[in-house]
Amino acid sequence: MGTRGGMSKRALWQGLAAGAVGVAVMTLGEKAEQRLTGRPDSHVPARTLERLTGLPERPGGRQPRAVNWAMHYGQGVLLGVLRSVMAHAGLRGPVASAKFTVVRLTNDQILENATGVGAPPQTWPRAELAVDLLHKAVYAFTTGAVADALAARSGPGPGQRHAAAEPGRRTGVGPLPRREAYGR
Repeated sequence: MGTRGGMSKRALWQGLAAGAVGVAVMTLGEKAEQRLTGRPDSHVPARTLERLTGLPERPGGRQPRAVNWAMHYGQGVLLGVLRSVMAHAGLRGPVASAKFTVVRLTNDQILENATGVGAPPQTWPRAELAVDLLHKAVYAFTTGAVADALAARSGPGPGQRHAAAEPGRRTGVGPLPRREAYGR
């Protein structure tokens, strides 16, 4: 894996790429679902960004498309970096992507609730909640698959090397020596 600095640079650019793929796939899925269900576009991303940045809000439901897309894509691309860091650390596969789904949902909820644009998900109609969970899971698992594949090119992460030191579920396995934790 090289040095920590090398891992950080790889995790950054690979995460941006993984996040871009994840948000593109999620968006395609959202558009297909909207055609089937007739659900309108959400303008929550635009309102959230407007409130975070102090931009003026338009009255009524529709906000500028460019602001909406900036928040929608920006969050997805930037959060991909975190999933890439997970993959480089050795947190890979479906379990890591399931954990990342929760992170993606939590990120939205913190920003939307802190700005007063959104309400806690447990207060949403169940159908809206199910649709949001589905789309965020598509994003998280797609981003995870790309991040995992890119990180795997550098070999196992420190966590994977630690687990391989004593295969199986064991207690009392000490940490990797520092010189081995960040690669060879």
